[in-house]
Parts: sequence; structure tokens; C-alpha cells
Amino acid sequence: MDAWEFYKGKNILAPMVRVNTMPTRLLAAEYGADIVYSEELIDRKMMKVKRVENTAWGTVDFIDPDATNDDTAVVFQTTPEEKNRLVMQLGTGDATRALQSAMVAVNDVAAIDINMGCPLKFSTASGAGSALLKKPETVHDILTTLRRNLPAETRVTCKIRLLETIEQTVELARVIEKCGVSAFGVHGRYVGQRPRDAAHWDQIKQVVESVSCPVIANGDVFEYSDFEKIRAETGAAAAMCGRGAMWNQSIFRKEGVIPPRDNLNSLLTKCFEWNHSLKNTKYLTREILIKSTGLENEEGWALNKSKSLADVAGVFNIPANVIGRKRVSNLKRPCEDSVENDENVRVKSSSEQ
Repeated sequence: MDAWEFYKGKNILAPMVRVNTMPTRLLAAEYGADIVYSEELIDRKMMKVKRVENTAWGTVDFIDPDATNDDTAVVFQTTPEEKNRLVMQLGTGDATRALQSAMVAVNDVAAIDINMGCPLKFSTASGAGSALLKKPETVHDILTTLRRNLPAETRVTCKIRLLETIEQTVELARVIEKCGVSAFGVHGRYVGQRPRDAAHWDQIKQVVESVSCPVIANGDVFEYSDFEKIRAETGAAAAMCGRGAMWNQSIFRKEGVIPPRDNLNSLLTKCFEWNHSLKNTKYLTREILIKSTGLENEEGWALNKSKSLADVAGVFNIPANVIGRKRVSNLKRPCEDSVENDENVRVKSSSEQ
């Protein structure tokens, strides 16, 4: 499948830190997302993880050997069913580290993406994220290194923001295209803009018109019809949604969104079924509640006090017997390491069983 076939007309889940863990990605895809990104994964952490085939759960777990608690042990987790739609986004400012990080998971994802748009200090302090926007030589080095060394079937992409002038943005876009990328995303905001500021679709359009490779348009997609609207107004090959999908993953349903509480219950069920991290389960839940009912109420207080997945299930009246429902023992495929029993890899705390 060539790049245009892979991206043309697609609706994509944008990368979001702490949000794009496996339950969110699986639910978004279930609703209709064609391509899903991981959260940003930091290169130095990915370089030291241990890739583990967890046959007890049918997942591929990337374990931090230095983790001090079970809630932070799994740096990245995926399932074979995601491979053909999953993009792993890396936070990196160095070509060597980018390649080493990518090689760890290259057989488990459809594409490797480099974050070149995040303006937050945790990303830019290491020369990653939006710090790359003014380093075209580094951008070229990272992308060409990945393209030259990764398997041909692994797509290489990046995601940028707007520079100070459209001329600068177009110049960078052309540098990126010459690196042989399959596509690249454009978040239609400047580095200094906040989410509440309107995205500049007109500038995305100018970028699209300056290159010949697929462009993914991102910014202000809040309902299903916005996917087609942003594609039509910018000429982009694909459309990407971030916050709208964080608040309600059913934005990807062409029939329309479902009520926030129904969506939350579906997401929590995904978390429970996969025995997901308690910390991240609570985070995902808070983000949805903040946008709907708020947290300053009995439900929000009970969520904050929850010590286990069973506690969270009780808060939202979801049967506790769904916890761990996705556990399997018969899924096996070639990998570097195999785990016959998940007791051999301390991923979930005993209180979450």
C-alpha cells in the first residue's frame, strides 16, 4: 500500500501525552478511527526498555527495567490487532537515538512519527518537540536516518506546528518532504498559541499546496463532520483529531457521538478488560469528567480515593467481573522474548487483580 492509499481520506487519532494509551486507541478504532497514534514516547526511555511478548494477555509490552513501581513499568503496550493502523510517536532530538528507539518497536507498528510540534518544556528541553522547528539540519538528519535504516514497509512521518511566517513553514515542509517521508502532520497553530486559540486552516492549505506528499491536517476538529470539512478546506489527505477525541472517543462514529457517560463506560470497560494501569485509568477518566460533569462532586472525590480498578468500577457501577476479561493464554507469535505467565513480569499490582 503506497502512502496516498494509506492516508487519503483517513480520520486519525492525534498523539496526546498520557491519553493515547492502549484503551483509548482501541476504543477510537472501534468507533471508526482509521489510524491511531501512540502518546509521545521519549527516546532515552524507549532505548532501554525490554520488549516482552506477554502471552497471558496477548499483548506486546515494553518494560522499563528500572521502574520502581508497577504503574510505571509498562512504557508502551500494544496488541497485534493494532499493528496495521498504529503509529508510534517518538520524542527525540537526535538521529541516533531516534533510530535506536524506533528499532525496538518497528515490527509492532505501521509507522514511526517524530514529534516536532510539542511546545512543552519537558519536550523542548532535550531538543525535541517544537525545538526542532528551527533546526532543519537536525530534522533532515533524523528523518533521513530513519528512512534509510528502517524497513521499507515502515512509514516514516513527523508532525509540526506553524512557524512565525508561512514562508518559513513552507520551507520546512519542503525539507521534510525531501527526506522521503510517507506523510507529515501540520498542527495549524503557532508554538505560542494555546488550544483555545483558533487553528489556522488557511496556512495548512498553503503548506499542502507547497508539497506533493500527503499532509495530515490537525486543529479544531470537534465533531465528525469536521474531519471532512478540514480536508476540504485545506486539501489535506487526512484529518487528525486530538482534544475532541480525548473528551469523547466516539467522535469517530459517522453516526454521531454517543452521550459522554456511555462513552466513559466503554472506555472504562476497555481499561478493566485489559487490567490497565490504575493511575492511567484514573487520568483518562478525569479528563472526560472535567469536560462533562466536573470533578468537584461525590463521584469525582470517590474516583480520586480509588485504590484499585475494582474501586473505580464501583464508583461507576460497572461490574467488577469485567476486570481482566481479556486475559488469554493461546496467542503466540515470534518475538525477542516470551512470557508464558504474566506473573513473571510485574506489570499490574496485586490490588488490581
